[in-house]
Amino acid sequence: MGERPVVVVGAGLAGLACARALVATGREVVVLEAADAPGGRVRSDVVDGFVIDRGFQVLNTAYPALRREIDLDRLDLRRLPRGARVRRGGRLVDVPHPLASPAAPWRALASGAADVRGKVALARYVLGLLASSPAAIMARDDRPAVEVWREVLPAEVVDDVLVPFFAGVVLDPQVATSRVFADLMMRCFARGWSAVPARGMQRLPDALAADLPAGSLRLGSHVSDLAPGVVGLVGGAEVAASAVVLATDSRAAHDLLPALGEPPVLRGVRTFYFAADPWPGQSGTLVVDADGSGVATSVVLTASAPEYAADGRSLIATSVIGPGDLAAESVEATARALHEAPAGPWELVAVRDVPHALPAMPAPHAMRPAVEVAGLVVAGDHRATSSIQGALASGRRAARAVLARQ
Repeated sequence: MGERPVVVVGAGLAGLACARALVATGREVVVLEAADAPGGRVRSDVVDGFVIDRGFQVLNTAYPALRREIDLDRLDLRRLPRGARVRRGGRLVDVPHPLASPAAPWRALASGAADVRGKVALARYVLGLLASSPAAIMARDDRPAVEVWREVLPAEVVDDVLVPFFAGVVLDPQVATSRVFADLMMRCFARGWSAVPARGMQRLPDALAADLPAGSLRLGSHVSDLAPGVVGLVGGAEVAASAVVLATDSRAAHDLLPALGEPPVLRGVRTFYFAADPWPGQSGTLVVDADGSGVATSVVLTASAPEYAADGRSLIATSVIGPGDLAAESVEATARALHEAPAGPWELVAVRDVPHALPAMPAPHAMRPAVEVAGLVVAGDHRATSSIQGALASGRRAARAVLARQ
């Protein structure tokens, strides 16, 4: 008989990254996934010809772990415009990315998002992040991001730009999240592009899984219990393992391994997908609402990725933090205003609730907690940062821990 395989429980991004790293060293790996496809919370469906991601998500081309794991050309990425628009006091103002084009710095100075003093302070903050290494940022004293911002930036920049924008990133309206994480993300936003694969976010896990040996990914495998040398399945079957990597989301991980301790608070999001005929001046720029409508962000996905619609119509993804109680009609009215869309019929194509989308990261946040717990190796965004970068990096770190044992 051959050596027992490494068993990875969960085929989300962390589990796939871990499995790929182990396979690259010649290890035999079995990946057990309860769902009918890989991806975990990064999944897409096709509804009436529209690609519907399970919650509005984007990739950032500056994520180091993303570039390490896969050739980005395989994903057929469609870039969203750099920068954002913010609605504040009923007025829409552009927040241009200063590196978007040669003219962008002048557009940024002319923007009504803040006065010159605020723009200079924000530019100084971003340039400081670009000049710092990720290691240097991670070594900083960790406090709530909004608290640090208020010490170094004018109130209008914090309240009108950073808080509403980052609320949609971390799904926390107060942005009491780790300033270390916020700084790392801002650095990525400044260096890279936000993008989606042409055929939806599902393309990322599918591409990662395609590199695994045939038969190593076992879908529909529901795990009931686990121990350092064995994984039990619902129904009584067992899979013997040389090592076990627990790479599920935080809820399942804490249920299967109580030794992980108190689970993190989980942040939720509800995304409404509307279809409408394209209108003149339509843009794919992310729009952030700071006017208290309940809507966090809205984007016309097809303006950047027309493949998201089969019939040439526009697909508008509008997200509300938490489960919320906003009616679709209210969300639609806000989205129309945010995109300055003319009158005309809109169709609600789908609503996607992701009540456990992201683990909260209150400061101080442990960026690299222990990988080994109770004889198992644990991976996931809840063991790093609540992001695609965090999930992929955690998976690779878990693989290193397994290899160090064997």
